[in-house]
Amino acid sequence: MASLQENLQRLQEIAANPKAQLDRYLKSGRQVVGCFPIYTPEVLADAAGLVPMGMWGAQTEFSLAKKYLVPFACPIMQSCMELALGGKYAGVKAVMISPMCDTLRCITQDFKFGVKDIVSIPFTLPQNRRITAAIQYLTEEYGHVKERLEEIYEVEIREEAIAKSIECYNQHSRAMRRFAQLANRHLDIITPTVRHGVFKSAWFMTKAEHLAYLRQIIGQLESLPDYEFTGKRVILTGITGEPASFLMILEDHNMAVVGDDLAQEMRQYRTEIPEGDNGIVRLAKQWMERIDPMAHEDELRRVELLHGLCRENAADAVIVCLMKFCDPEEYEYVAYSRELKDAGITVLSVDIDQQPNSYDQARTRIETLAEML
Repeated sequence: MASLQENLQRLQEIAANPKAQLDRYLKSGRQVVGCFPIYTPEVLADAAGLVPMGMWGAQTEFSLAKKYLVPFACPIMQSCMELALGGKYAGVKAVMISPMCDTLRCITQDFKFGVKDIVSIPFTLPQNRRITAAIQYLTEEYGHVKERLEEIYEVEIREEAIAKSIECYNQHSRAMRRFAQLANRHLDIITPTVRHGVFKSAWFMTKAEHLAYLRQIIGQLESLPDYEFTGKRVILTGITGEPASFLMILEDHNMAVVGDDLAQEMRQYRTEIPEGDNGIVRLAKQWMERIDPMAHEDELRRVELLHGLCRENAADAVIVCLMKFCDPEEYEYVAYSRELKDAGITVLSVDIDQQPNSYDQARTRIETLAEML
């Protein structure tokens, strides 16, 4: 069995180079489905024996994407379009896209028109999640996705295979939550960049493969004595907590990430797929329970969530990773940041982008935060 450091290093490598991971799958004869952020029915692809791979863009300059998207569009979507138009997703037959925001709505058409060799499978997640009709509607949407996957990849997705994949995904979610707990007892090993690599790598592997790594890492961490961390502890919230240069700033100032509400990380694993007899209905019901700014809420449950994360993990501050031009995140930030500050919790916002930059402004702001704390 590989050592703890070897396991962690392998996941860091996969997170840092998803293109190499894609090429490995294709070379081995596996077929890949692209999954745009944030929520796609990955389980259906997994049940078909396909590899669902996340599409989170990369740190890159935008050139080709400018033909399709305005400069103030979401950087992740611009980056994904840039990579697709540049042939970086070659070998992927289809992508699943849910138009959860204005830019994603455009992407469903831009991708269809601009990337001719990859089929776009759009579907809609209902925003009114408190009525029975929403479940019925989403069940039909997921049913359409299933049919398109079967047609494009010439496979059959059976009910028993869906149930098996759901069990694997739920086990993976539990393991991710357990890893997050253990990480806080070993902050000398699980630094912000290492923690992020473990989470992000899950997007570029089958959940069964990633789960195998997680189980080894969890067992190895459980065998070690707890580490007494003397630095500052922070919670991250937003879409993504990257790039590595941003996380390195935290490490340079002796800050540890002890919890998160990031779309790319723990939001994926907080809500399990519920029990039931019909796999697609179970997937639909999971969406109804998620806490996410992309989903309509009658009440702002995010405040309570962040409050709880700070309390449970003895956090000193919340750092908001505010993706540039992300309207849903910016809209909620005004409300929850005020409530958190009124409750005595320190809140700092940092702009996150997908274009290469030095993050000097973020460094200055984090230095100030460190001095304040």
